[in-house]
Amino acid sequence: MTAGTETGVVTDVIVGGMTCGACVRRVERKLGRLEGVAAEVNLATGRARVTHPREVTRDALVAAVEAAGYTAEAARPEPAPEHGPGRDEDADTDTDSERQRLVATALLSLPVLILSMIPAAQFTNWQWLCLMLAAPVAVWSAWPFHRQALRGLRHSTATMDTLVSLGVLASFSWSLYALFLGGAGEPGMRMDFTLLPSAGDGTAHVYLEAAVGVPLFVLLGRFLEARARLGTGEALRALADLAVKEVTVRRGEAEVSVPVEELRTGDLFVVRPGERVATDGQVAEGGSAVDLSLVTGESEPVEVAPGQDVTGGSVNVGGLLVVRATAVGEDTRLARITRMVTDAQAGKARAQRLADSVAGVFVPIVLALSATVLGFWLGAGGDPQAAVTASVAVLVVACPCALGLATPTALMAATGRGARLGILVSGPQALEGLQHIDTVVLDKTGTLTSGHMSVGRVTAAAGGLGEATAVKLAGAVEAGSEHPLGRAIAAHARRSPGGGSIPRVHDFRAVAGKGVSGRVGKHTVEVVTAEAGELPAELSTALQRAEDAARTAVVVRVDGKAQALLEVGDQVRPGSYRAVDRLRRLGVRPVLATGDRAAVARAVAEDLGIAEVHSRCTPEEKAELVARLRAEGRRVAVVGDGINDAAALAGADLGIAMGGGTDAAIGASDVTLVRADIEALADAVRLARRTLGTIRANLAWAFGYNLVTMPLAMVGLLNPMLAALAMSASSVLVVANSLRLRTWQPAAAAGTARRTRNRPAGAGRPVAGAR
Repeated sequence: MTAGTETGVVTDVIVGGMTCGACVRRVERKLGRLEGVAAEVNLATGRARVTHPREVTRDALVAAVEAAGYTAEAARPEPAPEHGPGRDEDADTDTDSERQRLVATALLSLPVLILSMIPAAQFTNWQWLCLMLAAPVAVWSAWPFHRQALRGLRHSTATMDTLVSLGVLASFSWSLYALFLGGAGEPGMRMDFTLLPSAGDGTAHVYLEAAVGVPLFVLLGRFLEARARLGTGEALRALADLAVKEVTVRRGEAEVSVPVEELRTGDLFVVRPGERVATDGQVAEGGSAVDLSLVTGESEPVEVAPGQDVTGGSVNVGGLLVVRATAVGEDTRLARITRMVTDAQAGKARAQRLADSVAGVFVPIVLALSATVLGFWLGAGGDPQAAVTASVAVLVVACPCALGLATPTALMAATGRGARLGILVSGPQALEGLQHIDTVVLDKTGTLTSGHMSVGRVTAAAGGLGEATAVKLAGAVEAGSEHPLGRAIAAHARRSPGGGSIPRVHDFRAVAGKGVSGRVGKHTVEVVTAEAGELPAELSTALQRAEDAARTAVVVRVDGKAQALLEVGDQVRPGSYRAVDRLRRLGVRPVLATGDRAAVARAVAEDLGIAEVHSRCTPEEKAELVARLRAEGRRVAVVGDGINDAAALAGADLGIAMGGGTDAAIGASDVTLVRADIEALADAVRLARRTLGTIRANLAWAFGYNLVTMPLAMVGLLNPMLAALAMSASSVLVVANSLRLRTWQPAAAAGTARRTRNRPAGAGRPVAGAR
């Protein structure tokens, strides 16, 4: 995958043969030696994200990686190629090969382990049977380690494979010496198994159990680790699976099935019940409900009708739809989501950079320590076989693998889970920013509110026609209006019980700034802006309530008599109150900043319990507010969805865009909330805190493991076979801990449900609008 940036070109390179953090560090350093090149290598995905000048070719990048001793190929341009069909087939082939090698190793190793560890099972010449079984394991089973070690030797480097290869060769070589020259080959030889090295009894011990145990446990650990790492990338594969392969295009009166690659903007295509929408588009014909759960995290199907947008990858769960394509290929929402998740998984947290730096020098230090331990034991007059055992244990127990996997596996699992929940983060820096924010500046329209006018409360006059009839007549007249207020009233009338079809209007007239009128059947109907005066008592009370809440009130007059008053405004999103409440409980201070008038802003703030309000804000004033809060020492996030929010989003410590907003807002943000639910913001903060906590736990385990086991191995308190088991377990535990993020649930903060039941009476009702 290649993309242009202000600083040059970004290319993804798939790197093969990396096994630990030392490999990561070596590839990054090798690429970094090219002029103007910077690289971030991800061990979990096996990819290098390289930023380079245009004059540095992809072939040069591949050559640099190969010069470091690894295989490489430039990634194909389509999104997430590692999860595409071809890559999955390669991964399946590799997994089958690893499984076969593991099974064969286990069949050969288990008899050796049993005979070596259970003296009662030892028979005459048992040691020679063990040698015949151990030889294929030490050579063929361990060949991947030997091959990588030789490749590293040619390039003057050492990795985890070097340690495993030396450990196996040392154990097997010592056993050959013991059997042929040390007296251990005598027919009646018996060997007691001990976890600790012991002084010799005149006969050299064989360590064939270590020679087979080390490859067996390391291969088992890597197999389990690889399976677990596949799980962390499940979200990207699920996104790739949403892509439609073929689409039915309407051409004239005919319907033709074509590959989705041939679909062009403006084409009409058919989506039958149960099918996925092929690409982003607008409904041209039909009505249905679409399931967006796998694309945006929306839990319930969304009703769509002609003129409304649909998202590629969503599932049609209702009637037949004819959709006009508005975006294809890499311009679709699904492609952007996939790209954001892929980019996020390519990054590194600050802690991981430190871990990779440590891993880069870790292996040479381990080799030096192993040689020092061997020399010390021999120099101090210790038993030679105890010295070899301690030296081999030092080689085997060292584990930079866990260091290299600590962050990327957690990040892959978290970003994948976030994508399923409708939360897209641009990378680990965004997660770190989410974790530390203490102030969030919220836009109103389109963020806390839906951004669409709608009818809230309807009050009918006593003894009149009744609410249902008044609403139906008002909807009939407003059906001819293009004003947002009129469209909101007409839509409300159609949604009302029995309002699927509203009567026709005749003699329609619109009076600018006042309202509309017309004749519906035998009645003359007016829908006009309400004013204090000749209104029944109940409608006067409703008008005062609407004015106090800064909502627009319109009165429905039928044959000159006021029959109902409708409160119309921008609807507060259902989850806004809970979202603000949860943010406060997380220690985040909400601030409302809007370009709307003061009365409207105060109404929303009172509904949602926001204390600090800034109204009539221009884009420049929003940016200045953010700068002022940051100058006070606050870590500020900005949530918005419009072009007017872009400057504030870019100037904040963290920019958060609503996914339904403008491209300018999304482009300036670090986090995008794909689903139209502001509660996702609180979920994003909690997910970030959980992810960073998981990363810290992984790194603490990876460092702590080595701090504990290395000294035990150096003083001879750790058998090489157990060292191999512990080393493999450390990597598997790190990955397993990261996998817990895949099942993370965004449960509401404690007490939110109780407070929601006691929310202010106006919460969730219309709050603004003017004719």
